[in-house]
Amino acid sequence: FDWSSIATSHLPSSYKTNSRQEEELLQLADHFFQQYAHLCPERKPLFIHPLNECGVQKFVSTTVRPTLLPYPDMYYWSGCASFVCDYLIMEPLQCPITPPSSLYSPTTILKYQRGNCFDFTVLLCSLLIGAGYDAYCVHGYATLEMCSLDQTQELCPRLRKPPEVPEEEDPNKYRIKYPLEPQSKFELQQKAKEEKETEPEQEEETEEEEEEVVMEVGKPKRDPLHGLRVHAWVLVLSGKRKVPETFFINPFTGNPHSTMDECFLGIESIWNHRNYWVNMQDCRKGCKDLSFDLSDPFCWEIMFSESNEPSQLETGSAKEDTDEMVSDPSNTLEQSLLLFQQEKEETVMRFEMPLSWVDRIRVSCREYENPFSQGKKVVLYDKAKLEKWAAYANGDGLVERLTVYADSDRTEELEVKEWFKHREDLLYMREVNKQTQLITDHFRPGHPLLLKAHSYTSLEPETGHTVEFYHTARVDGLWKRFEDATEMTEYFVGREDFLHTRHTDFDEREKKTEKAGSTADANPRPIVQIKEYFHRNPEKPADEDIEERIFMVIDDIIQLTYHLELHDTIASQVVFCRVIGREKREDEIFLSRENTVKYQPWSSEKHKNMLHLYDLLWELREEQKELKQQVRDSEAEMLNILMVRKDEEANIKLSVSMYSTAKRGQEHEATV
Repeated sequence: FDWSSIATSHLPSSYKTNSRQEEELLQLADHFFQQYAHLCPERKPLFIHPLNECGVQKFVSTTVRPTLLPYPDMYYWSGCASFVCDYLIMEPLQCPITPPSSLYSPTTILKYQRGNCFDFTVLLCSLLIGAGYDAYCVHGYATLEMCSLDQTQELCPRLRKPPEVPEEEDPNKYRIKYPLEPQSKFELQQKAKEEKETEPEQEEETEEEEEEVVMEVGKPKRDPLHGLRVHAWVLVLSGKRKVPETFFINPFTGNPHSTMDECFLGIESIWNHRNYWVNMQDCRKGCKDLSFDLSDPFCWEIMFSESNEPSQLETGSAKEDTDEMVSDPSNTLEQSLLLFQQEKEETVMRFEMPLSWVDRIRVSCREYENPFSQGKKVVLYDKAKLEKWAAYANGDGLVERLTVYADSDRTEELEVKEWFKHREDLLYMREVNKQTQLITDHFRPGHPLLLKAHSYTSLEPETGHTVEFYHTARVDGLWKRFEDATEMTEYFVGREDFLHTRHTDFDEREKKTEKAGSTADANPRPIVQIKEYFHRNPEKPADEDIEERIFMVIDDIIQLTYHLELHDTIASQVVFCRVIGREKREDEIFLSRENTVKYQPWSSEKHKNMLHLYDLLWELREEQKELKQQVRDSEAEMLNILMVRKDEEANIKLSVSMYSTAKRGQEHEATV
């Protein structure tokens, strides 16, 4: 992109000229720069007043334009950071070891949707300050990967697992403390001497091994410009907006980083819309040891003093001290900076920072909803690829896709995750296992069928489906169902009868009755047996509270297993079998001691007589009929779910929010 060809004639006059207050500001900045260069000759030049798009020098603090955009996500730092990194195209610095000679306004950067790290940072800082954060632009140094937006060695944020919270163990003060084994102090001293002698040799060996491992894995070699590459990012201090801890934001990715992150190698200066600070701390160990207390004059040299109190030293004494320091080279740099601070406070004590020369930052609804200038954004990670689209860019509502690979070359796919928005079927995520071809769809609450998740390899019936429901919205408390050609398992939650699992086994259909085009309703699968499992009901005795109930439909056997008491080892059981040699008749209950097996050692006398068993068998027969009907209803519900899902996938519809003015405008233009 040729920045020299951009049109500047339409820009406001504040872009092309400087006001009297801005001229005074530039003079003070020049004076500050000269003093800084004299006192710190070994430091790099400061980034203070670069040229703007019209070729006019502008102080960097006046380029920051605090703005709060009228979108809910832009009130939070994460929304601002993701918008900036998605909306702009990254351009590297012309010289990687020096800051740019120009710094364009955020309005121009938004118009052309591209910029370097300084352009990204100023725009993001303007949005964060407008949202109420204590944010600052940072001019410093970073690693090659961060400066070049190379994330191929990093783990994708979508794949990061949340940190596990360790379980707190209650200390037992009454625990017996056993004495430690006695050790010889002389032996420990001798062992420590031997370790010190072998340490240098081990360090050399480990360094050689590390170099070999680096070469084998194929990681990038050491950067010859390590520590010299210039980068800009955002600093957010704790305090405002309830930020608990100070952190960095990389404007290229929008990701937060700790101030101790080793990717940040040093800081030269920081600024916001009110002031400018120079870092006076040692950065040989990166930024992990830096103090971000900007009120500390030994850590940060401020350009315009924020204190209204005049200097305690007179001008004459300050000049005498300056002459003494020039004649005495043994004085430290801190003393020189202290005198410079006193002189500077006298000069700029009453100076106020002029307002920003940048025009108001505006982002239309269409630009906000479609931030990708090239249609989509592709980010490569370690063994992963992340693709992003704007809402409504795809007909199926796809907005994000993550592909996980088995190798670093990204040739063999392992898993694909897709995220959707604005779908009327409320599908928001789909996971595809490329090894097993298993597809899992996830739905938001509100689906007509109360679907929460659906796992399948094909939408054909009886091919292996696992469906999860929002059980709180169902009357029967069903939260999960698995079905294939031979079995069906249902899981329940919060039922009054304490039922938690129902398992049904099916037999193969009769081939004689199968016809071409016949449906599953016309030729149902024979039910072999139905198993039900119940939780413990504390209101019943254990040997009256059923734990497992098995209906062997074909063999005409009913088996009951009761819960155990605390002192029991063998559960009570009742088994009703079919009498051998007797034909089964409808509505007939035949009970004898030959077809009843019972073990209830702790039951009362009433549970041991035949009349009680007869009544129990009669109830079980009726419940078996109801269970068979419930199984058929579950089969019909699964067929209906598959039919609805097929129709939803064949006719995907996207809903348009009443607040999406840009999308509604497009629909209105299409209908006119």
